[in-house]
Amino acid sequence: MSFDFPTDRRYRESHEYLTTDAPHRVGISDFAQDELGDVVFVELPSEGDRLSAGDSFGVVESIKAVSDVYAPVSGEVTAINEELFDAPELLNDAPYDDGWMLELDPDDESEIEELMTADEYAEQVE
Repeated sequence: MSFDFPTDRRYRESHEYLTTDAPHRVGISDFAQDELGDVVFVELPSEGDRLSAGDSFGVVESIKAVSDVYAPVSGEVTAINEELFDAPELLNDAPYDDGWMLELDPDDESEIEELMTADEYAEQVE
């Protein structure tokens, strides 16, 4: 199976992405949504919450599993995608577009460079 990993974002080993341009959106990769199967519930932090890189910020529940999702970098949550509460399947249908989870204002932009590029991430999930 072939997955899509857009090059305008960086990736964590735990399958979250962060867009490289502001607003920095966070979500789960195409690979992650495929592994999870049909997403039925999403739990997200609140706007204004502070996240530390690598800390769990929410939960994605699918018909197969319940999985924590992790902050790619440290920063403040500036927006959440409230559409996911009524339509969690957006994570499956459009993980890089309408299925984004939150927007984050990074404390240190250099942390973004420490995440994997699309090519590095693609190698990891092969």
